[in-house]
Amino acid sequence: MSATVFLSPTMLSKAKNPSNQQNHPNPISVPTPDKNHGFKPTPSNSATKTAPWMKTSLVLEPNQVIDFSNPNNRNKSPHNKKAEKTLTQKVSGGRGKHAMKKILYGIDILEQESQESHDTQNNINHIEFDLPYGKLDEGSDGGDKKWFRRKLPWEREERMVFRRTKREKTVTAADLTLDGGLLERLRSEAKKMRDWVKVKKAGVNEGVVEQIRLIWNTNELVMLKFDVPLCRNMDRAREIVQVKTGGFVVWSRKDTLVVYRGWDYKHVTGTLYQTVGGHDGEGETVPVQGSLYEREADRLLDGLGPRFVDWWMPKPLPVDADLLPAVVPGYKPPSRLYPFTGRSKLTDTELTHLRKLAYHLPTHFVLGRNRNLQGLAAAILKLWEKCHIAKIAVKWGIPNTSNEQMASELKLLTGGVLLLRNKFYIILYRGKDFLPPDVANLVNNREMEIKSFQLQEETTRANTVETFDYLDRPSSDSSTVGTLKEFQIIQLEHEGSKAGISETEIQAEAQKIKLEKEIRIQERKYLILKMKINKASKELAKLNSAWEPVEPNEDREIITSEERECLRKMGLKMDSTLVLGRRGVFDGVIEGLHQHWKHREIVKVVTMQRVFSRVLYTAQCLEAESGGVLVSIEKMKLGYAIIIYRGKNYKRPLKFSRNLLTKREALQKSLEMQRIGSLKFFANMRQHAIYELKCKLDAL
Repeated sequence: MSATVFLSPTMLSKAKNPSNQQNHPNPISVPTPDKNHGFKPTPSNSATKTAPWMKTSLVLEPNQVIDFSNPNNRNKSPHNKKAEKTLTQKVSGGRGKHAMKKILYGIDILEQESQESHDTQNNINHIEFDLPYGKLDEGSDGGDKKWFRRKLPWEREERMVFRRTKREKTVTAADLTLDGGLLERLRSEAKKMRDWVKVKKAGVNEGVVEQIRLIWNTNELVMLKFDVPLCRNMDRAREIVQVKTGGFVVWSRKDTLVVYRGWDYKHVTGTLYQTVGGHDGEGETVPVQGSLYEREADRLLDGLGPRFVDWWMPKPLPVDADLLPAVVPGYKPPSRLYPFTGRSKLTDTELTHLRKLAYHLPTHFVLGRNRNLQGLAAAILKLWEKCHIAKIAVKWGIPNTSNEQMASELKLLTGGVLLLRNKFYIILYRGKDFLPPDVANLVNNREMEIKSFQLQEETTRANTVETFDYLDRPSSDSSTVGTLKEFQIIQLEHEGSKAGISETEIQAEAQKIKLEKEIRIQERKYLILKMKINKASKELAKLNSAWEPVEPNEDREIITSEERECLRKMGLKMDSTLVLGRRGVFDGVIEGLHQHWKHREIVKVVTMQRVFSRVLYTAQCLEAESGGVLVSIEKMKLGYAIIIYRGKNYKRPLKFSRNLLTKREALQKSLEMQRIGSLKFFANMRQHAIYELKCKLDAL
């Protein structure tokens, strides 16, 4: 405990002025500040007596000055720094870089302290921390130490920077053919052009080519502006324009191309098309150029029909289905056969897998019409011999209803499985039971051989039986069980029985069987509903047995008509209400009534029940359970309001009766009642349906 020294202003000025202290006859001893006790007594020649509880002397030395600063702020001075944290103390900041920096900072502090202790004490070993992650350095002015950041272990020494590679400029036919000066002049003129020819969704058709040739008669350049879908692939648009017109694209920007007619241009009527293939593989043969993917796709599509030159996607060019024949004489759907142990339908996993495979396949056909697709169906069957999926693109501008008609007709003609149909694509799978024509012919031939073998076997067996027949038994009595003759006899009898019955009787019999089956189904559903109703009734009876309603008290308090009218008006004006939900009256509602009556004489209960008989029953139940007086029942905009008066001699009960249901039991009761109501409704509907079906059956 340190003693407090009180000095006068005169003494304080003398203590602060050393010159005055030297000449003063009785010098004052001022204690020096100490870290632990605030003041440290300065040794003096003259001993001064102090109290036992005082640790410093009241007499100050001549060279001492009193420190009147706050002891709590003394550690914040630069000459009195707080002890640094060690590595064993908790570091704030979690696991981030900030926490790691604090740890490294503490390591440097320990390194410097160990160095200082080594200089003062030679018997202590020197601790070295060779961590090149950071360093602690003093400023040039000898001030506070600063932390100079170094790279942490997880930081890379060298940062790799990858610049965006520029797309190489494609070398066009104009760059390879035309002179540089001419090309520069044409491009400068192309930038000044403001009139163009619109290329719509149909692509570069005959009308567009004719407009280009008409403009070339007066001007050597034509500007084309493309609409979807060709505007999405301008490289393909450039190829189509150069192939169909014979010109050179000299300038392009976004969805615009400028085409040069050439120095040797002559007016030609009509259009130019490059035929890649013809019907049944006939036509001009063009050498295939491009990547391996394009070459394999072209090999797959060779012989299926003419290609669609206006294809707006990258190559290969698909087959133009509109140029295929509309009707193929003698066309038949493919033969299908599947083993008995397998399953012909696709599972969800298989369907997803096939859709993923179809995404990477090239487009095989492009279709625009929605009728007479036998030529396309024949080409699809030919494609299915090499690829099990047929991918058909729909031309732009075709409505969705036409897509649906095309998909349904193709599925009917080919018998395949429809994997996907939208406004862009129709994808068909050949199915697990698909048989190529060669395999189908082999199967048919094998079936014919088996039938011939059966006939030969039957003939041989009959001859053998006739040879070893006994003399005492006529040959006509020989057994025909299990023979081909027995099968033929049964077939003849069945055909004869069918021939004797008219078509009307057959339809009536089928309708009767159908009605009987429907009646059995409805009766089974009705039986299930009755079982559910019985189960719900048992649950409701169990809940009702747990509730013991209170009988209405005959000795009730009587209120006059004037009092009743006054209480009714007061209740209607009340803002605080007690709302009844689907649970109805349970123990919590009665406790809420008494809680309202604790502060006011009447309570307004709002219920959403619509039937007045149920509302009246609820009001009587509330009156009996609470012991109050029912004032009135008022119709509101939403539901009814039940106003109950507590009575003049009301006393709050010390303990509420537990004869009602709990909140959970009341909810369960409400659910069971709702379930029974819905089940009875559907049971009534089933019963009515059974009655109508029986009436129809009797009318047949």
